[in-house]
Amino acid sequence: MLRLEVVDDLETLRKAALLLQAENQRLVAKNVELNRKVLELQGLAPEQLQLKLAELQRQLDQANRQIFGDSSERRRKKQGQNDKKPQRGHGPKPQPNLRVVEDVCDLGDVADTCCDHCGKPVEEWPGQFEEAEEIDVIRREFVIKRVKRKKARCECHRTIVTAPPPPKLFPGARYSIEFAILVVVAKYVDHAPLERQVRGMARDGLDVDSQTLWDYVYAVARLLRPAHEQLRDYLLTKPVLGADETWWRLMTGKSKKRGGDTKRWHVWAACADDAVYFTLEDTRGLEAARKILETYEGVVMCDGYGVYSGLQNRGAPYQLAHCWSHIRRKLMESGASDEELKPVLDDIDELFAIERRCATGPPGDELRRELRDQLSRPIIDKIKQWRLSLRVFPGSGLANAAKHITDHWSGLTRFLDDPRIPLSNNQTERAIRNPVIGRKNFYGSRSRRGTEAAAILYSLVESARLAGVEPAAYLRAALLAAIAEQPIPLPHEIAAGQN
Repeated sequence: MLRLEVVDDLETLRKAALLLQAENQRLVAKNVELNRKVLELQGLAPEQLQLKLAELQRQLDQANRQIFGDSSERRRKKQGQNDKKPQRGHGPKPQPNLRVVEDVCDLGDVADTCCDHCGKPVEEWPGQFEEAEEIDVIRREFVIKRVKRKKARCECHRTIVTAPPPPKLFPGARYSIEFAILVVVAKYVDHAPLERQVRGMARDGLDVDSQTLWDYVYAVARLLRPAHEQLRDYLLTKPVLGADETWWRLMTGKSKKRGGDTKRWHVWAACADDAVYFTLEDTRGLEAARKILETYEGVVMCDGYGVYSGLQNRGAPYQLAHCWSHIRRKLMESGASDEELKPVLDDIDELFAIERRCATGPPGDELRRELRDQLSRPIIDKIKQWRLSLRVFPGSGLANAAKHITDHWSGLTRFLDDPRIPLSNNQTERAIRNPVIGRKNFYGSRSRRGTEAAAILYSLVESARLAGVEPAAYLRAALLAAIAEQPIPLPHEIAAGQN
């Protein structure tokens, strides 16, 4: 007899467990049948007999689960011990969007196995499987799609009509709209340079060069330029806009030392909850900000960059709100000790904790107004007192951070009177992260046309993300509308139609 307590071979134990499970199921079925006969002999009514059998089956199933249940099933600890907190980050993640493909494994060589007990060969057990799941990939395939357009004619053959062709990005385009969307998403969502895409496509059987890919990227950008302009107009209707900027490189083949035009451009961003507008400009000065914000009449949430206040001083009708996350970073980078910073950092953290009690957007405005009046105002007063009582060495990092607070105090406290104003500009900083990652991967743009395409496509795919629309799905809808010379929908409009 096999003694399981001394067996350390996992495969042997697995086979033994399967045999025991099969034997247990056989005994359960036999037990139920015997109990049914006993109950019939006792003369129970049919209804009582069914209820008794169902209860017996439930008890047997429960015992069976306790013995042969899944290994991941949790067991109650001994009485008097607290349950361990559930671990997070473990176990398979549900994949509801994947279709299931069955892969049946033939017995192969194991079909020659003979039983160690009866000596007879094993036979296939119909309908019984050992099942497990794995995530697999079906390799993408590029194909030549031969489009065959049907024709029709009249009886005299003088009138012949042909089915309309599928839409194309431009007349004579060899590559499909879906192919162009694939390239755009790979570059502006997944940050894959065109040369890297070329190498990946070659592994999948397609021989194409990066210039061809760029031609299709630019064709998409050109068709969607009106949507980019509409996006800016839409954002200027928002009561609050986040604004930020970061550098971008324009490469024209030669460095400045060799007489080329390689230099720093800048990505400018205007962001709201469901859209963001990017423009790439060759300056970080007033003129670039003027192109976006000169006519804006709402509230601009920003850091302390002087261009925004400078444009306001020259007549731009917006108000300024300033970012508390930026203040916190300045304090952390000031070089001051933890003891010096602890009071003010604790107060700033409490401001953010209060904000987290409210729903984002208009649904949380009323509660946010109440909490800011009751809880945030006293904290702001504490921060002000901390600043007034602070004694610092002139020119030190902490002195500069404190001066920044003083210089921007009106913008830092504007949120108290308007629940629509966020406490920070973090949303805009997150939105601008997408171009920043792309900049790290492909260093910038090779031409001015490249900066135009980047501004248009980054704006649209990031706005789609903010609006909760899959970027590829948005690009498909927008391109089909543009090719049909219909109004191009913006991402938030598609999102509204889906709800």
